[in-house]
Amino acid sequence: MISIATLGPQGSDGYRAALQYSQDAKLSLYNRIPDVINAFLQEDVDIAFVPIYNTREGEIKEYFHLQELLVNGYWVDNLVLPIHLSFGCLKQSAPPVPPEKIIGRSSVFKQCDDYLNEHYPNATLMSVPDIGAAMDDIKENSRYEYAIVDSEELLLEHGFEIRDREIAEHNRTRFAILGGNLNSATGYDASAVITRPLKDRVGMLVDILGEFTKRGINILDLRSENDIKSQKLQIYLEIEGHIGNKLLQEALKSIETDVIQEENSLRLLGSFPRVDMRVKKIRSFGFIGTGDMSTWFAERLENEGYTTLLTGRSTHIGPEEMIAQVDVVIICVPISVTVDTINQYGPLLKDGQAMILLAGESEQTLKAATEATSNGVELMLVHNLWGPQAQSMKDKNASVVRTPRSGSFCSEFEAFLYKHGADISHDSPTKHDLLMGVGQKLPTTISTALAMTLKQHSIACADIGTHSTLTSLYGILAMARIHNQNPRTYAEIMSTGGDGRKIVRSFAENLLQIVSMAEEQNISGLCELIENSKSHLSPEFLAEHMKRSRAVDSILTKSGN
Repeated sequence: MISIATLGPQGSDGYRAALQYSQDAKLSLYNRIPDVINAFLQEDVDIAFVPIYNTREGEIKEYFHLQELLVNGYWVDNLVLPIHLSFGCLKQSAPPVPPEKIIGRSSVFKQCDDYLNEHYPNATLMSVPDIGAAMDDIKENSRYEYAIVDSEELLLEHGFEIRDREIAEHNRTRFAILGGNLNSATGYDASAVITRPLKDRVGMLVDILGEFTKRGINILDLRSENDIKSQKLQIYLEIEGHIGNKLLQEALKSIETDVIQEENSLRLLGSFPRVDMRVKKIRSFGFIGTGDMSTWFAERLENEGYTTLLTGRSTHIGPEEMIAQVDVVIICVPISVTVDTINQYGPLLKDGQAMILLAGESEQTLKAATEATSNGVELMLVHNLWGPQAQSMKDKNASVVRTPRSGSFCSEFEAFLYKHGADISHDSPTKHDLLMGVGQKLPTTISTALAMTLKQHSIACADIGTHSTLTSLYGILAMARIHNQNPRTYAEIMSTGGDGRKIVRSFAENLLQIVSMAEEQNISGLCELIENSKSHLSPEFLAEHMKRSRAVDSILTKSGN
């Protein structure tokens, strides 16, 4: 039988949380958080329950100052307990006496502040550390002018009459569970770290966050306060991922050695299964397509607590079997076979499921999906403008094309993109394809044609840099990038349908016009063309992109180009 230290009395939130964790546990009840933690540190109990956050009260600040005491154990788990507060008085045979004094714990008053202000604005609130003793005193001395706020179970156990139930809606408390041994990874974890008292300096918090951001690691909670004894800065971090995660270890090492620059400045409080206070409707995702991009998304969704299945030609289960097991089906296959894949598997989806298309072409893709699935299937297209080499979605562009059938599942996936830092644009199918013509199809076509031209005229690659300005190198860089990766990807981009084709054709016609005018040495005509085009480009657009160009120029200059 395990023994647990928690806040009392019997019937309190801490008591109920401990029993929910283990019905057979031996409970030691205390009135203060320091007493709970001390019982654990002195090994009087096996584990301890400490309240750390309430959805109505916010963080429970007292616990922050006590984390530094956790030297012989770890934060190993969490429990989220729904809190059902009621308002009660002594049973009265005559008409009830309006309460003059209301007894409760300070945390409880914060949770039901709206109710008390509305119904009992003139009553005196009296905070007590031992609610059980206070209730006994009210009963023994027949204090009918007193009222109690606490759980319904506790009020009934002490013989009080319930005047009002559920006086604080959406009320939940998160308890940290302290134990002796560090937990192993579950796949959906978080880690808590606290700094030693530090010498503060300008920008330290920003630099610390930067180490996580550039590795695509999300921060769940960050707090900073001055240490009571030394008045030096102390920072608490709760981070997504288990302490055994390589990227997390790299980030913490860099923070200690490069940012804080103080040896042993970080201390691990624990790693534990992640707590998600949000309501999730999606339980599982199934991918049709087993390429690098499917794997990339699946790993990040699993890290959010979702179950994922990848299916393809060589997987142990096929798409047909997978579709029946998941809430959301994601199609992530080459552009040229996306429509055929939709037509093959779309009819297998049932009402209440969702189909999300990770695709680079919108009009024909969504048309096929609308026709292949029933009206009860949610539909949305997402075009992620990054590849599987990216460490994170932070500041990466994502085009989202919602449809009249995009519902709560689609919104939850979009929230996942937003949480991870994607820069989301909402497009119509036509707008998406037209802009992709500008952003992807045209640059890819130009880069391919440029490489063909170099080969056609036997121009040595080594000579290009010595005869280029920094600006003219931009096109060379794009050409190198495209020809250094999978050619199939870029061939698919150039071959997409939709309104994007207009862009390439218009560019080709305009290019021929410019070539003809240049060969005729029509300088005034070319100047007029440039001025006419400039009138379409806003001053804000030109200023912003000139700023970016100078930033790229600076990088190229430093790299020796």
